[in-house]
Amino acid sequence: MGHGRQAILILAAAAALASPHIGLTAEVQRDPDEVVGMETMVVTATRTATLIGDQPLRVEALPAEEIEENLTVQPGNLSSLLTELPGVRVQSVAPGLAGAKLQLRGMPARDTLVLTDGLPLLGTEPDAFGLLQTPPLDLARVEVIKGAASALYGGSALAGVLNLVSSTPDTESAVLANATSRGGSDLVGFFGLGAGSPWSGTVTAGAHYQSREDVDRDGWTDLAGYRRFELRPRLWWNEGEDRSVFITAGIVDEDREGGTLPGRVLPDGSPFAESLDTRRIDGGGVAHWLLADGLKLSARLSMTSTRFDRTFGTQEIPSTQTTAFGETVCTSNSERNSWVLGLAFEHEQLAVAAVPGVSYTYNVPAVFAQDEVAPAPWLRLAASARLDVHNVYGTFFSPRVSALFRQPGSDWTLRASIGSGFAAPTPFVDEVEATSLGTLLPLRNLQAERALSASLDIKWTDGGWDVNASVFASKIRDQLAAEPVGPDQFELINAPGPQRAAGAEALIGYISGPLHLLASWSYLDVTESVTPGVRRDVSLLPRQSAELAGILESEKRGRVGLELGYTGKQALADDPFRSESRAYFELNALAEIRFGGIAVFFNAINLTNVRQTHFDPLVRPSPGPGGNPITDAWAPLAGRTFNLGIRAEL
Repeated sequence: MGHGRQAILILAAAAALASPHIGLTAEVQRDPDEVVGMETMVVTATRTATLIGDQPLRVEALPAEEIEENLTVQPGNLSSLLTELPGVRVQSVAPGLAGAKLQLRGMPARDTLVLTDGLPLLGTEPDAFGLLQTPPLDLARVEVIKGAASALYGGSALAGVLNLVSSTPDTESAVLANATSRGGSDLVGFFGLGAGSPWSGTVTAGAHYQSREDVDRDGWTDLAGYRRFELRPRLWWNEGEDRSVFITAGIVDEDREGGTLPGRVLPDGSPFAESLDTRRIDGGGVAHWLLADGLKLSARLSMTSTRFDRTFGTQEIPSTQTTAFGETVCTSNSERNSWVLGLAFEHEQLAVAAVPGVSYTYNVPAVFAQDEVAPAPWLRLAASARLDVHNVYGTFFSPRVSALFRQPGSDWTLRASIGSGFAAPTPFVDEVEATSLGTLLPLRNLQAERALSASLDIKWTDGGWDVNASVFASKIRDQLAAEPVGPDQFELINAPGPQRAAGAEALIGYISGPLHLLASWSYLDVTESVTPGVRRDVSLLPRQSAELAGILESEKRGRVGLELGYTGKQALADDPFRSESRAYFELNALAEIRFGGIAVFFNAINLTNVRQTHFDPLVRPSPGPGGNPITDAWAPLAGRTFNLGIRAEL
């Protein structure tokens, strides 16, 4: 829920929080061209501190109000919140354990870089459960760049960038408790300390539980069970505009279990175990110094280590993924010209002792630059480029050019952008995520993926109306693909031809007093090469999707809203029951009542009770590629769900 305000706030958020972060962060500044009293968001997602409405490269953002509205739907993870952005899809990955990744405009989900306060704390290539292990209670804002962004952030950002900006210590502390009709529960707390002093901090802690649920009673776990704990302290030292330091650390401990229920078996008469234990620890820091008027020096550093213990049938595969990242950047900002010069280093290592030929160690130093100019009052241009020297796959040059056209005082804005990117091969394609690394043959004779993406965006605002429309296209050469080898193994190859994606999206919002309305629509045409000269639609991508949402809200009393979503037909690969999914509608309802600093909420999700197992079984008659006993998830598995909770501001 929450689309009702997004259309207005996405480019003119009136309640953004001041932040000392460096990298992908924001501050509140006053735009002299805006109405007196209006605050507008300044983001540095494109590495220059510019009003979001003045960015040549389109940056979409969900501010704190949208996050607050959505965190009551799924307080334990980000999956509900992230679907609030058009062209963004939370794609089911590893359905046996309810995994998910973020897909931007039809490009591979594995190529979306996820940052936390500008740091890759989930690793340079997040696994299928990182977003599901991140509660939204402590978020101030979410920023998204769609399309190849390697010119800004290297090979991890082939499909785009998602940045999660945390709340600062002056944000009100809060505790949230929640329970669902499907056996889930969440308890999350956010606490701010020392607001207003040079030293300050926050602490976020959470405990989450989900019982194993066999919704269709066939003996297979439709909703994976888990228990999870997370803890994240953050520390700020700030001497105003001249110097600041931000330090963070995090721990995640989760045990997740699916497969057949005790005493139940697959059609062949055998039980099937599936589980994943995750232990993640991370730490990072951001600092900046003001060297002279308009000239800043910034530094970022982070390390992440994640231990996975994966069970898939009879296979038990432990692995460790380690990421180290460092960056130094010099920036200069003025009214008509902003430039960036930076050096970066990225280390990524996967250790899988039980599977020969899959482990790797990548070291990638890089240099990058960007220049942003305003040669005329109606035109702003940005050009960026990056040179990455990969220790295994060679040297890559990634440019990007963007333009903003807007006449002063006009209600119309036009943006155009084109850029390229690359991604080094890793084994985390969807088929392997759905099974395990034990199904993969040794990596050999692979090429890095290369992509080119372009977009054209137009925006119109007038009174309470906000209209955004986009057309976009991308092409990925040497795309990674998993080719079945025998009954239970895959070989990673480069596809014989490119993946091509083209599409359009539209978002129309209207606000009048307490009423917030929104309509959105997206279209995707994404194809991949099967053999030379033969192409097919990429699976699990709806050709069309749409949403209509409305909400009535009183800041003091609460809110009530409805959301109707449409998901169109999707191509399905290796599904024994059908080659194309059914289209479906979902109806959600939200209600919240406030008593001072306490809010009680009740949500009804999927009131239409759409469930994939109403159409086809999830369990296959016989194992599929990689020995997978179930099909891909192309529709909800939980069906109708209710959740009830309370949120208290302290």
